[in-house]
Amino acid sequence: MKSRQDLFEFLDAQGIQHSTVDHAPVFTVGEGEEIKAALPGGHTKNLFLKDAKDRLWLVSALGETRIDLKTLPAAIGSARLSFGSEERLYAALGVRPGSVTAFALINDPEHRVTFVLDKALADSDPVNFHPLSNDATTAVSQAGFRSFLKALGVEPMIVDFAVTGENG
Repeated sequence: MKSRQDLFEFLDAQGIQHSTVDHAPVFTVGEGEEIKAALPGGHTKNLFLKDAKDRLWLVSALGETRIDLKTLPAAIGSARLSFGSEERLYAALGVRPGSVTAFALINDPEHRVTFVLDKALADSDPVNFHPLSNDATTAVSQAGFRSFLKALGVEPMIVDFAVTGENG
């Protein structure tokens, strides 16, 4: 699995500017408000999910976005969803709970995980994610984030949670 340093080297190799702030580990969206206040842009929540057909999903949304697992399948075309186990998360994305991040897609070269991107997050600039561990936050521009995904061969499924009735 790729490390934080591997991620930074990949971003550098793609010409993607990034800045990272180290901080105490945060495990939930509600933690680290002072960190978020000091960093401009969209701050994220990331959910690693599996559906009833064992398909894997990573949902990245703005931290304040409400995501209803009962209605999400209709929006993304999945079977019934539940949270993926810690073991499955590590096997698929190489991170532990609390460190789930879109940057972990670097550890999924087989594209086993379908990436769902909240439209509000897709419209944010810059975007902030953990760099494969929850003791830092890395900011990249939206263009840089899209370049990161393109370099991995990942085409995000963009879902407008506000329109699908899931925001609020």
